Amino acid sequence: MSSVSIDLTPDLELLIKKYALLNAYRHDGKAKLTPVISKILGERPELKRIIKQLIPHAKRIIEEVNSLSVDDQRSLIESNWPELLVERRREEVKALPPLPNVERFKRVKTRFAPNPDAPLHLGSARPIILCHEYARMYNGAFILRFEDTDPKTKRPILEVYDWIKDDLLWLGAKWDEEYIQSDRLEIYYGYIEKLMGKGAAYVCTCSRDVFSRYKASKKPCPCRSRAVEENLELWDKMRAGEIEEGGAVVRIKTDMAHPNPAIRDWVAFRIIDVERYPHPRPEVGSKYWVWPTYNFACAIDDHEMEVSHILRGKEHISNTIKQQYVYKYLGWDYPEAIHFGRLKLTGWVLSKSKIAEGIRKGLFKSWDDPRLGTLKALRRRGFLPESIRELILQVGVKPVESSISLENLYSINRRFVEPIANRFFFIDDPVTLRVEGLPSDRVVAKILFHPSFPERGCREIVLSVKDGLLELYISRRDLDVLRSSSVFRLMGLMNLRVREVGGNLAIADFHSFGLGDLPSKSSVIHWLPHDRWIKAKVVMPDASEVNGICEEYCSKLNVDDRVQFVRFGFVRLDQIGDVLIFYYTHP
Repeated sequence: MSSVSIDLTPDLELLIKKYALLNAYRHDGKAKLTPVISKILGERPELKRIIKQLIPHAKRIIEEVNSLSVDDQRSLIESNWPELLVERRREEVKALPPLPNVERFKRVKTRFAPNPDAPLHLGSARPIILCHEYARMYNGAFILRFEDTDPKTKRPILEVYDWIKDDLLWLGAKWDEEYIQSDRLEIYYGYIEKLMGKGAAYVCTCSRDVFSRYKASKKPCPCRSRAVEENLELWDKMRAGEIEEGGAVVRIKTDMAHPNPAIRDWVAFRIIDVERYPHPRPEVGSKYWVWPTYNFACAIDDHEMEVSHILRGKEHISNTIKQQYVYKYLGWDYPEAIHFGRLKLTGWVLSKSKIAEGIRKGLFKSWDDPRLGTLKALRRRGFLPESIRELILQVGVKPVESSISLENLYSINRRFVEPIANRFFFIDDPVTLRVEGLPSDRVVAKILFHPSFPERGCREIVLSVKDGLLELYISRRDLDVLRSSSVFRLMGLMNLRVREVGGNLAIADFHSFGLGDLPSKSSVIHWLPHDRWIKAKVVMPDASEVNGICEEYCSKLNVDDRVQFVRFGFVRLDQIGDVLIFYYTHP
């Protein structure tokens, strides 16, 4: 047993510290050795064979933890392992509350209805995941409907249709039915003609300013009293292109004294000059001169597609009221509407208009720029869809405002990515470490790909020593570590005694090989051979770039692999070439 050695890697040190902090926090700030060791072995039973060598390190770490205040202990847990404080809640994902009045419908059907004028962002994930989850919960159907009936102010982008579908599949939200509203204009035309025939809608030729004055005074405009025949005649002229854009609209009759002015005789159809603003889908183009507004097309489609439950934010309450007028006139029962509270997202750029403007001005590289909160950007950084799904399910359908920060997502994603991410060395801003006095002409390092999964194996790095001298690369930022150290350890390799630290060079003398020979509270740093490495670059969340070198085993990685760069953070491999390009996910 005494001949067996284990390298106290940062991961192992963190494992001990995690359970020391948890035990201390639960017992008035004082951790005890036995329960800490028990927790460590529960997570990593393979460490039983070297437990005697771990105990001195565990005692040292427990002593450090016990010197902290309880508040500091909790703060460290919250920063690094917040899941430990909500362990029970995370043992099973919180179930969504049941949908109301399911018995009203033959089948539960939900829908996600994006405008394809920009890629989806993190806020979009909420209706996607909730609607998909409820459809599956009740063995129902989930609809994807593209709401693209505004070729002027919210102009669709052709490639975005596919981007949205790709994002839904990535989130695990496969849809059962798919519709595109720009294919359905004749359906909307039929219904508005029916409503005009009932006297429930009319063609309004007032200018916007004139109608606004009528609306503000809660009085109908003169157009409201037009005869059905006259409305239908004007409607035909609108469709034929005989009336210019802005010359007429079709309004739904509501209550002109309604307390919310937005409800008063809202616009159902308007003219768009498709010679100037053709629809980008070639099969639609300039075919139609008159286009339905969001509220009219949405109302018709929710009925036609037999949507049972509409889940959307509270900001849509007025839209629900508008659409209910259409249902009342046509004798339909309105779906169950569930309005959840606003989702406050901090740490991301989410505004579609600001992103589009930023791309035009060159402030952002593209829609997947790491500074953005688009799903494309989160995917490129390496976040896993499971983490986003869990985050949204935790927020649920609460009617009150909820907040999501980067730290929330980091915490959840860390639990999903940590088991799958193998460990590798990456040296940013490399400088030389010269090791002298080595007793042999050959040194072998065996480093596990993942300390929690030894069955994955290890990489073996053989280093040749000449005249007792060995040169390695370390990060420039570790020079400060060496300046405050006497003896330190190179991970998986050896212990060294600091002799000299300069601006671009550190010199150290060989001390020992065994982990047990390392003095307590000694620093541990990573390294790379001087003659075997690969150029690497990491794109950071602020779009800055960190240049450096990584170990040659990274050449076996594939694009989209997630790994952890030791003492740096989790990254995703984005491009393979002369330089490996990674995107930083989080610490």
